[in-house]
Amino acid sequence: MSFVLDASVCLHWCFDDEATQDTQRLLELAMSGTRLFVPSHWPAEVLNALIRAERRGRVSEPVIESFLDDLAAFHISIDAHTMTEQWSTSLVLARTYQLSAYDAAYLALALRLKIPLATLDDRLRVAATIEGVALTI
Repeated sequence: MSFVLDASVCLHWCFDDEATQDTQRLLELAMSGTRLFVPSHWPAEVLNALIRAERRGRVSEPVIESFLDDLAAFHISIDAHTMTEQWSTSLVLARTYQLSAYDAAYLALALRLKIPLATLDDRLRVAATIEGVALTI
């Protein structure tokens, strides 16, 4: 099994108070070697959320470092075609479903690869369902 991993899901892995059964199940899949696909902006999106959480005193530097080490050990494939091949698709999806460009890129990637999407974003979940993309949660 493989799936497109939205930052909204993997960030729950860093914060114990946000973990759910579904996010924990996906973490276990990631830890067991499941291949995860992400758009090219994903590393910056995850890092930005962690930096914001650190600035608010929600997470410490050592926890961030450990979390990033854990992520680096997973089988994460960063899509090299997000900008070149996906711009037009992402633009149409963003306009059609009123998604951010970031969220539209996750949906475009799942559509192109024909694999499920792991997201906690409600609007993105609705768009994925309409587009026929399977959801992992």
